Amino acid sequence: MSDLLPQRRFSTHIAWTFGTRILMLLSGVGASVIVAHMLGAEGLGALAVLNVTVAVALQLGSAGLPSANTYFIARDKSSVARVCANALVFALVAGCAFALVVVALARFYPALFGHVPVGLMTVAAVSIPFQLITLLGLNVFLGLNRIGHFNLLDAAAQALLLVNALVALVILGAGLRALVSLNTLVSVLMSLLIVWMIARLLKELRGQKFRPDAKLFRHMARYGLKFHVAVVAALLIFRADLLIVNHFRGATEAGVYAVATQVATMLMLLPGVIGTLLLPRVASAPDARGEMTMRVTRHTAFVMLFVCLAAVPASFALPFVYGAQFADASWQLLILLPGIYLVGIESVLVQHFSSLGLPVAIPLFWLATLCLNVALNLAFVPTYGARAAAVASSISYALIFILVATYFRARTGNSLSTTLFLRAGEMRELLATARARGRFASR
Repeated sequence: MSDLLPQRRFSTHIAWTFGTRILMLLSGVGASVIVAHMLGAEGLGALAVLNVTVAVALQLGSAGLPSANTYFIARDKSSVARVCANALVFALVAGCAFALVVVALARFYPALFGHVPVGLMTVAAVSIPFQLITLLGLNVFLGLNRIGHFNLLDAAAQALLLVNALVALVILGAGLRALVSLNTLVSVLMSLLIVWMIARLLKELRGQKFRPDAKLFRHMARYGLKFHVAVVAALLIFRADLLIVNHFRGATEAGVYAVATQVATMLMLLPGVIGTLLLPRVASAPDARGEMTMRVTRHTAFVMLFVCLAAVPASFALPFVYGAQFADASWQLLILLPGIYLVGIESVLVQHFSSLGLPVAIPLFWLATLCLNVALNLAFVPTYGARAAAVASSISYALIFILVATYFRARTGNSLSTTLFLRAGEMRELLATARARGRFASR
């Protein structure tokens, strides 16, 4: 019974976080639909380039500190105030530096961003230090197991982006600049709210002083940088293909591909949530055999199979939602599906290594996969367009899964079948739970 209660609590956290992420993604889809109908594929493509650029800057600028926040707080609750102080100073310095880099690149190398106006890029770049504060703050709540705070704040920020699209484009009838300006304002306000909430939380932790700790920061940076290499490589694999499509094929085709990749992101939502919540749990109680990680991975693989199968017929609804000019997004999504399934499993399985300090092999796997992905995109996207980008992504996702799964087998001695396939007892538990919920729903 004692083992069952933590499992149920973990499942509850997954359910609440997944539900929150669904609402967030629906808000994102709603905002993109509004932009697509009001500004067309070109406007949606330009907004996608702005969002991807800011996302890349955030990941490059974070240096793995968000995961370090979660990892160190989960392992030692007495370090919360010092971790927060280090994170705030880092966010201000690194965030401002990367914002300036983005503006400089947009001014001197406009072709890199498909000639998105420098003014628009500048407005978007202003949000970078504030979004970095938000990102680091959310991971503080995650490390403290304040899942409610983590979900509520993340969802509120995304919901406001939908409100912004309605206000700027539908109510005011303004253009892309007004929308980007409102989005930046939301980033500023959310970061200030999170700083205020953490300040209140720290008052409850008596005996902890809010001041930077250089020694602790070195430990955080060492862990974070190892994690950072893998995260940045993954981000570039997931996002850079859109920039390559935009560069070689234009904003219109990039806008169509943005729809396919947005749906792909939605499909990877569940394993992403599971991996996010699994890290602090396994970090607080490291297990060289990876028993808990395997149990969670088996359930993830089972559920993701049905998620991806359901996405096949659903993909053909995209032109009806976005418009006829987005018809090819259906085929691009179908190409992405096999890779989505495999990389979803990988995102959970890899948390075993994240909880053990992240062996250098994991970042190297991601770097090798990134090299293959970029080579495939540069070789085939100029001629074959966004479908080639989808093929390159699916191949890359499959490769990183194979590398991580094989490495897990070598390090733990567990077979791939034990790692990936539900056991008979677990299947019976799932069926019993499904029957119980069915009886409850029928009452």
